[in-house]
Amino acid sequence: MAVTAAMVKELREMTGAGMMDCKKALVEADGDMEKAVEVLREKGLSKAAKKAGRIAAQGLVGIAFNADSSQAAIIEVNSETDFVAKNEEFIEFVDKLAKLALENDAADMDAFMALPYEGEGTVQDALNSKISKIGENMNIRRFQKIAEPGTVNVGYVHGGGKICVIVTMKTDASAEEVSVMGKDVAMQVASMNPQYVSEDDVDPEFIESEKKILVQQALNEGKPADIVEKMVIGRLKKELKETCLLDQKFVKDNDLTVAQYVKNCAKEIGKDVAVVGMVRYEVGEGIEKKEENFAEEVAKQMAGK
Repeated sequence: MAVTAAMVKELREMTGAGMMDCKKALVEADGDMEKAVEVLREKGLSKAAKKAGRIAAQGLVGIAFNADSSQAAIIEVNSETDFVAKNEEFIEFVDKLAKLALENDAADMDAFMALPYEGEGTVQDALNSKISKIGENMNIRRFQKIAEPGTVNVGYVHGGGKICVIVTMKTDASAEEVSVMGKDVAMQVASMNPQYVSEDDVDPEFIESEKKILVQQALNEGKPADIVEKMVIGRLKKELKETCLLDQKFVKDNDLTVAQYVKNCAKEIGKDVAVVGMVRYEVGEGIEKKEENFAEEVAKQMAGK
């Protein structure tokens, strides 16, 4: 497969590696982007710990909770520009959609878009109406409802809705009792972006894949084969501590892990608390952004009026 300049540019943006290294990796991988990322990682040339999604589209993330926080919902709605995302009508629309996701049990996006919306027909009809009125393309990208029995949910909103997190805790405590702890843990998720709650949640296939990459890295570094296995186990443990929420250093107190912080808080309130789930949405993650000059954007809007 021919390697194009666009492919090299994309790989460089994903990994931070040099242009020539990216080109060589793509040639070696016969144009397979994911394989090229692994090639760069094996050679120690990729600065990314994982294939990172590119922050792209504008918009907002909204969250909603029922009265006792035993249920929660999160939704992402995209717009073309940040200018529209700050529009009061857009903000209200996102809030209403989050509540709609909370109050219903739509199995997928098609079912959600078919839900009735405040006298405007369906959610799809309401979205079409907003697009027509605001004059900009919009998209309801994803949503999730959390409703696990015996749990309490706590949320955190960062940057006015650019990042939203919901943390789910198994506990007999009330939402009020765990509100401070829950928000602290949700802030940890927002800032550190862990991939798993604990090591128990890590996919065995992911671990095997990481081990192969780490082994190749160590061999490429010239490490003796007889000590590579021990080195890889150590490196893998370190990587898991960075990607598993409960093993991470607590950002508000680096002397504690998140697990220790939760345990200390549970002891203070006198009730068991276990973090069992987390959802983190960041606006536009994984969508390629259309670069646009703000002055040109305003000029286009003015010209259209």
